[in-house]
Amino acid sequence: MRLTTRGRYAVTALLDLALQPTEQTITLAEIAARQTISVAYLEQLFAKLKRHGLVSSVRGANGGYHLARSAEEITVLEIIEAANDNGTIMDIDS
Repeated sequence: MRLTTRGRYAVTALLDLALQPTEQTITLAEIAARQTISVAYLEQLFAKLKRHGLVSSVRGANGGYHLARSAEEITVLEIIEAANDNGTIMDIDS
């Protein structure tokens, strides 16, 4: 399986999110600072992750993102597919 930069950033960003307290929302700026990924890139990426039901957002002064499901329920393959937004199953044996 070939891991794209987009897929790698998505996995890294969601791992960062998973390591934070579950009751806390995390801003993209916080993730960007910790992972040295641009906020603009994360905005595009999180739009896809949200559309695929991996993250949810909270608006307002204490807004940000959190995982839509528990970290144990989310697979790396699911993250990569959402980031690539292709909806097809990748061949892991390649």
